Amino acid sequence: MRSLAMSLGGILLAGAVFADTAAGGDPETGRALAKQCRTCHGIDGYAKIPIAPHIGGEQAAYLAAQLTAFRDGTRVHEMMSVVAKSLKDQEIADLAAWYSSQKATATVTGDAADAPEACVSCHGVDGIGQMEGVPNLAGETNIYIDTQLHAFRSGKRTHEIMSEIAKDMTDEQIRAAADWYASIQLEISPE
Repeated sequence: MRSLAMSLGGILLAGAVFADTAAGGDPETGRALAKQCRTCHGIDGYAKIPIAPHIGGEQAAYLAAQLTAFRDGTRVHEMMSVVAKSLKDQEIADLAAWYSSQKATATVTGDAADAPEACVSCHGVDGIGQMEGVPNLAGETNIYIDTQLHAFRSGKRTHEIMSEIAKDMTDEQIRAAADWYASIQLEISPE
């Protein structure tokens, strides 16, 4: 339990550091920059392809952290690593400001008792992140969530909490979590 508390503390600290990176972002400049993101993530952050996550309504600090990680090579993805490589800190802040200015609204369609127990304390029953640095999962495709959980489990993607949680998940548990959050209706709209 102590290691979990320390990990959560690390996430909060990391969120504060990345909040500084995202601070000063201009949503309108970010909207113009988002034209390069629209094919996969949509101009409003509602993903257009099943392997891309919805990013509208995410926390600015989370978005800035992910873009920075792709740019710096600490997170690798065949498309995002290329796209983010040329982004300057201000452009990252502007993109984060634009996408975080959207409002994500989730509607649970199933029985809340069926929500994946290992996930709800951070991602909520409805898939909306419950604390700084935790992404929304509401309405993501099950293929996207499944892929990310398998990446955490295998070590291809690392995170101090998610790697620990995913390493003990069976394929069936991963599929159940992916199916749960994929079943949630997500709406992204301007705030």
